[in-house]
Amino acid sequence: MPESIPGAVISFPMLGESFSVNPPSTYTLFGHTFYWYGAIIGLGFVLAVLYCMHRGERDFGITRDNVTDIVLIGLPAGIVGARLYYVLCNWSHFAADTLPATLWNICKIWEGGTAIPGGLVLAVLCLWLYARKKKLSFGAVLDILCFGLLIGQVIGRWSNFVNREAFGVETDIFCRMGLTKNGQTWYVHPLFLYESLWNLLGFILLHVWSRKGGRKYDGQAFLLYTAWYGFIRFCLEGIRTGPLLIPGTQLRASQVLMGTCCGVAVILLIVLGRREHSPDQLWVNRRVAASSGTPCDSASPAPGPGGASNINQ
Repeated sequence: MPESIPGAVISFPMLGESFSVNPPSTYTLFGHTFYWYGAIIGLGFVLAVLYCMHRGERDFGITRDNVTDIVLIGLPAGIVGARLYYVLCNWSHFAADTLPATLWNICKIWEGGTAIPGGLVLAVLCLWLYARKKKLSFGAVLDILCFGLLIGQVIGRWSNFVNREAFGVETDIFCRMGLTKNGQTWYVHPLFLYESLWNLLGFILLHVWSRKGGRKYDGQAFLLYTAWYGFIRFCLEGIRTGPLLIPGTQLRASQVLMGTCCGVAVILLIVLGRREHSPDQLWVNRRVAASSGTPCDSASPAPGPGGASNINQ
């Protein structure tokens, strides 16, 4: 079946046989046509930034200026990483007879072709370099970042809904989604809905847990996010149509990558959970101690995700 079905009428039998919608993929504003895909992603981005601005300094020791820097660094790095990941997994579609033509094909991101796992990898790498330069706790940076990622993913996945794309294989499961076009109907797994609801639940749990003082060391929230998100992506990639494959193999690239990330995160959570962690070592508490003039090593950067060693040393 097709990997996307633009313009198809969408139905959910579980809501009744008569329920169907046909959301437009574009809208007109001030005489110009825009895509709902971009608007939905933009909404998720704005809400994610506002949340991180609200909680960053108070709960993680990451100032509003730091959050701004994280956005300015992480967003372009994420876009580039997502594009490069997609290109590497589909190299035959981008390679041309000449190098300039190949580079131009790679740059044509407006034609579609990105993958979240690649964006996460490059964004995290760039933010590690930023944290080292600014002498921040890398773990604290990742902790506030993961909340923004969850918000962005909860909302952003609905852009796949209006585009009728990124769905799963055909199924007769009770929560299946129907896509009807030219008199033909496909009933598929609504992967966008699965992932959006899963990440919404993860955000709520992580928000409540962190507000109630559950975070024992910097990087713990990000490890929980990685395990949570890695698990659902590992499961969903197995039933996705048109998956990205590792070149030269039949292995689904995102399934391998996110499954590995989930496994590593779980192992680290178990290992670090057996260690003693002093509240004084949290970056936010070090920042408070430093600002109050408390004599000790409070001005030193806090441990990174591992909690045992200083990331900036």
